[in-house]
Amino acid sequence: MDAEARLDSLPRDPGTERPVPMVDPELVKRWGSAGGELVELLAQVRERAGGVAGFRLGSGLTVLVTDPRAVQEVLALRADRYVKRSHRARLLIGDGVMAATGEAWKRQRRLLQSQFTGTGMRRYERRITEAARTTAERWVAYARTGQVLDVGKEMHRFALDAIWRSLTGHPLDDETAHELEAVTAVGAALPALPADADKARDSVATDLARIDAVAERAIEAARSGVPGPDGPGVLRVLVDAAAERPEYTDQLIRDELVTLLAAGHETTASTLTWLYLLLDQYPAAREQALAAGAEGSEQRRQAIQALVHETLRLYPSAWLLPRHAAEDDTLAGHTVAAGTDILVCPYLTHRDPQLWPDPERFDPLRFLTPGGRPTHPGAYLPFGIGSRACLGLQFALRESTILLEHLLPVHTLSLSSTPTKANFGITVRPAGPTPATLEPAAV
Repeated sequence: MDAEARLDSLPRDPGTERPVPMVDPELVKRWGSAGGELVELLAQVRERAGGVAGFRLGSGLTVLVTDPRAVQEVLALRADRYVKRSHRARLLIGDGVMAATGEAWKRQRRLLQSQFTGTGMRRYERRITEAARTTAERWVAYARTGQVLDVGKEMHRFALDAIWRSLTGHPLDDETAHELEAVTAVGAALPALPADADKARDSVATDLARIDAVAERAIEAARSGVPGPDGPGVLRVLVDAAAERPEYTDQLIRDELVTLLAAGHETTASTLTWLYLLLDQYPAAREQALAAGAEGSEQRRQAIQALVHETLRLYPSAWLLPRHAAEDDTLAGHTVAAGTDILVCPYLTHRDPQLWPDPERFDPLRFLTPGGRPTHPGAYLPFGIGSRACLGLQFALRESTILLEHLLPVHTLSLSSTPTKANFGITVRPAGPTPATLEPAAV
């Protein structure tokens, strides 16, 4: 039975409304006392109550959504009823497009949309390629000297270089890279910050000041009208918008810049790091991708993209998508009251054995073989779906593919040690360093 047939075989809504299945409150209490990761609780909730399942954190009702049809209803078909509230990263990104809502979000998204699709994407492909070449040259030097590198840090440096070139027109220099480590530091700190907004801001005030200083310099450079060596970037589009749109204050431009910086490098860096960790476990996957076609061929590119897609299945960029029911509704046949918190969890949907056979196994052929993966839009959503799907989807896929086209044929990595667990914060990151040395490629 292929993946789509498996999806069709799942129980259908009987056409009558019924309550959301609830898990035993003792399950939540045991999880809370054990101090485990939220994903561990969610996995147990789904296992016990299914793809639309309720539980209580404190006094409020939370509904976990992992069933593909319900996922599509929440994120795409009825997104006006299941809305975003305060973004978890608002302390960092302010009113940037990821955190904005309502008409403000529509205006901001409309302005940026053209920069990351179609012609806009082709405009930045050359810059991504230059960032990939810079990384490839650095790796040649590592291989020559036998220097130990950290895969995660290398992927962060590449992804930050690619987005910085695209935003500003300038390659990333060492000083700017050092200062922008504060973006990663704040993002990693967010889950553990105090609930009080002022105390939370005070806890990361030094890092926020570093970020603001870099943003201010970049905005002034864009406003000067003198383009970088790669020409004007996305930041110039934002600065120009301020001439006609009063809402584009320096603060909003800063928020958009930091949003694009954070979203444009953290997720890609994590994906590429996970990919190399997976290739360490499944080396034949690299050989299969390179054997799919000659250098520069469409066959090889598709095979490398399949490596990326399968990595994103196991470690989606957006592993958890919170929403809030703005009005009473019926979700996949279940009654949902206004005020209910909704958690869409791509991480669990992507590991559902009814959709993905042997879901814990890294198998890029799922994305190359007809019938190898479910085609329902709610079954594979590493960047979300619907109107609020990640703006930089195409950018992230292109930069990942371009870098791998430069690195995979030349080097293989020998990892000295590998993290034994993942950190589930804003993104899913390997929990620990990833030291490695480079060896000549066998293929």
